Amino acid sequence: MAGSLIERTLGVLEALSEDASGLPLLVIAERLGIPKSAAHRICNELIRLGHVRQDPMSQRYQLTTRLVAMGFRYLASTGTSDLIQPILDRLAEQSGELVRLSVIEGDHLTWIAKAQGARSGLRYDPDMGKAAPLFCTASGHAWLAALPPEEALTLLERHGLETDHPVGPQAPRSREEVIKHLEWTRERGYSWVSDSMGPGTTAMAALIRHPVDSHPQGVLSIAGPSVRLDAGRVEALAPALLQAAQELSQVAPTSPLFT
Repeated sequence: MAGSLIERTLGVLEALSEDASGLPLLVIAERLGIPKSAAHRICNELIRLGHVRQDPMSQRYQLTTRLVAMGFRYLASTGTSDLIQPILDRLAEQSGELVRLSVIEGDHLTWIAKAQGARSGLRYDPDMGKAAPLFCTASGHAWLAALPPEEALTLLERHGLETDHPVGPQAPRSREEVIKHLEWTRERGYSWVSDSMGPGTTAMAALIRHPVDSHPQGVLSIAGPSVRLDAGRVEALAPALLQAAQELSQVAPTSPLFT
């Protein structure tokens, strides 16, 4: 990873955010494609500023809670939790599964909020703050299906058909397979994938649109184990998902999280 000092510093923070156990200096340098000495200087400066710590035993570098606290303060300042969280909580209660909200930022779709409906047994709970792979997720399909076909294909080509997340056996392996999923999404009004983003998981998603000009602003999804979210259950939950997405579309203009 070439680029400015700011780009490298943000790259270090992003790399550390993906592993709670921390990363060795050599791994950080390799992931960013920078000299080990440069990675060392950046990590030391982040330690001085309180954003990173180094475990004295393993020597791994880890994030402190400072960035997490900043994120929570920002969300609190937007009033997002007061407006959006009750809608997520209700859908999670209705479905008994994990409900996630993602927002569109440039050409990325990022999961930013969730509500967990499962109280026991199998639970599907990925980390927030990550970008959703567009080719194999219900959230990605919901967004791509709402775009003009040429624009959707351009975005798909830009992101590619690869992810470092373990995908399931039914994940689309070609552009043609993704296009077929998008056609099904347009017909149903919501997306649905099974054994795609991960083995043994199913997800369904609906688009959140601006209430005035209808441009895509985010995606609302329900995800859980395939043994619970079978075809009948997905169809039964669709009206509640679409209703909740419509409610979020109405409150979206009041939140700076939606652009």
